[in-house]
Amino acid sequence: QVQLVESGGGSVQAGGSLRLSCTSSGDTYSAYCMGWFRQGPGKEREGVAGVVTESGITTYTDSVKGRFTISQDSAKTTLYLQMNNLKPEDTAMYYCAAGKNCWRGLTAPMTYEHWGQGTQVTVSS
Repeated sequence: QVQLVESGGGSVQAGGSLRLSCTSSGDTYSAYCMGWFRQGPGKEREGVAGVVTESGITTYTDSVKGRFTISQDSAKTTLYLQMNNLKPEDTAMYYCAAGKNCWRGLTAPMTYEHWGQGTQVTVSS
């Protein structure tokens, strides 16, 4: 089992920045890929960004390219999401996920077996 705990959410004005963190513990060796997802009010869960933990290969959904950056620490136990130039449409609960079936797509929910509880991001105009 992999345990994931997110932090760093909050309320900001449009154009502002936030940095989300996800600390992992447990069987982290099985987390071949990790990702960030979000779910806004009345919306489906959306893959935001993902990373293959060993190679560092990343992918992003189009709406955040150039604004968000996914990264991990050298120990590969903490995942980050740097979010710049935030927009009201980025308002959502953000979730961290870990999985091993990376071939399914780094921003596909079916790739991941383990999920955190989420951290809320609210962007006001």
